[in-house]
Amino acid sequence: MKKKDMILGAGIIVIALAMLLVMQLTRGEEGNQIQITLDGKIYGTYSLSKDQTIEVKDGDFYNRIRIEDGKAYMEEANCPDGYCEEQGKISGHTQTIVCLPHKLVVEILENENDQGLETSDSEDIVPDTIAK
Repeated sequence: MKKKDMILGAGIIVIALAMLLVMQLTRGEEGNQIQITLDGKIYGTYSLSKDQTIEVKDGDFYNRIRIEDGKAYMEEANCPDGYCEEQGKISGHTQTIVCLPHKLVVEILENENDQGLETSDSEDIVPDTIAK
């Protein structure tokens, strides 16, 4: 094997290891609360440490969000596409569940002093990640 090929191979390995390190450092850490936003306004903030069900009703629509074993998911919704129910369980602070027809967003928050908050008077935080 030529010296040039060995240097090139070592360079590729170093780049791959650097990319792996960056991915590990930036991956989503576990959050300890969810925040539900309805039509751009905060509906409430709920602890992930307490198993519970939150029903959001507005006019003719409803969404049922379930918190279980530190993860949140859309248990039921009467939106026409039902896509929000297929988004799975979330627990990482960069993860969201979105119900576009109902203008509802569930996002994971990380709060330094988790006290099992259940409030509607939180700061106006708008999610920056909407994934399909």
